Amino acid sequence: MCTINWWFSGEVEMLALGAPAALDSPRSPAPSRIAFGGPFTVPSISWSPGPVHGMMLLLLPDAVHHLMGVDPNDWMNRLVDIGDVLPPDWLEMCALVAVEPDDDRRVDLIEDFLAPRWQAVQPQRALGLHRYAEWSEGLALRAALSQTGRSLRQVERRIRRWAGQPLRELKGFGRAERAFFEMMASEDARRPAWSALALDAGYSDQSHLCRVSRRITGCSPQELWDRIEHDEGFWPYRIWQ
Repeated sequence: MCTINWWFSGEVEMLALGAPAALDSPRSPAPSRIAFGGPFTVPSISWSPGPVHGMMLLLLPDAVHHLMGVDPNDWMNRLVDIGDVLPPDWLEMCALVAVEPDDDRRVDLIEDFLAPRWQAVQPQRALGLHRYAEWSEGLALRAALSQTGRSLRQVERRIRRWAGQPLRELKGFGRAERAFFEMMASEDARRPAWSALALDAGYSDQSHLCRVSRRITGCSPQELWDRIEHDEGFWPYRIWQ
């Protein structure tokens, strides 16, 4: 996902990429009170000394490409001031959201802004999908059926331009997400059968699943589950459930 992040109150610092979630890890202030994040291929961690009130808009990378004319690959693993990326009308919307005191009204402002723009640029084969695997498959189909060139190399370039990453990487995220949701739905979610889940999700074995889980989330599958249950900082995963 690409993100637009608003921090209305409180302080936020970002840990260096790859640094462990520890108080002595190197970190730096967020680039601004309103920031744009490109797709991340590694875990990103924020830290706050106290309460924070904020909002995050999640956008699929190909939607960012169509809506803004932005190449997501240019912003891979980066969080920057929105002024470095967004066109003027988006900057105006972000500023209005920032000064609006009511959260429900903030959501209304964003939705009213997005609806006509997406209606104008959405691809004919845009699908209302909510899982990465389905989205990546739909993206590949749309790229293959594009009239601007259908060779394998052209399709791969189109996917990377729209999504910022090659199809193989996108499919890997989809497979990891599938394992995550199967874990949540297992009969004994507190003690999932990781070897069976790994095979069902298409991994060669449990070790393969563990390696991918650590690369994407920074945690083994069991540690990820435990922290979703008990660690306040893992709230995005609870929302994703």
